[in-house]
Amino acid sequence: MSESGFRIDEFREPKANSQGVPVLRLCSDDGTNRLSREGVLSLTDVIAELAIEKRPLVFAGNDRFFSAGAELEEISGLDGPSAYEFSKMGQGLMGAIDSFPAPVYAAIAGYCMGGGLDLALACHHRIASPHAVFGHRGAALGLITGWGGTQRLPRLVGKGRALEMFVAAEKIDARLALKIGLVDAIADNPVAEAVRRIRQSHAESLDR
Repeated sequence: MSESGFRIDEFREPKANSQGVPVLRLCSDDGTNRLSREGVLSLTDVIAELAIEKRPLVFAGNDRFFSAGAELEEISGLDGPSAYEFSKMGQGLMGAIDSFPAPVYAAIAGYCMGGGLDLALACHHRIASPHAVFGHRGAALGLITGWGGTQRLPRLVGKGRALEMFVAAEKIDARLALKIGLVDAIADNPVAEAVRRIRQSHAESLDR
């Protein structure tokens, strides 16, 4: 089992005097950024702290993985009650992101799978790199998400496409994700594009 967690960076544009945008970067020692029970609880706590400031937020991973999803070794050892508890933990995190009082962007490069996709779906906006890959492979492992993805994905892409991703464990690339409405845009640097959109939205709100 890999050690997983996150760090918070401050994205500042060169020569900009404005306040930076917090980038919550998922990380792990193996680079897959899996979401462990401890990681889910820690993320939920930090989201609650950041919500007090009401500043826009960007989630990101690394160039190869946004997140590979839940920690499978943990899941395989869960019994009924503990599996239910883990599901509620994940729902708590996704609900905190969904109800965050400022725009939340997922800046997605590489693989965005399983619980990682659930997290991206809970964000208000999603920007993908050209090589991003999306999927929910749980059905191939005899699992189905309990973190809210089964409700959020159909709202974005329609029931038929969502079923293909959940039941057939279909993986889709960034271009198809854009076409079906899973992501808002494709950019070579998703974090920079997310911050640009945040800045633009803020500037437009000041002009009103």
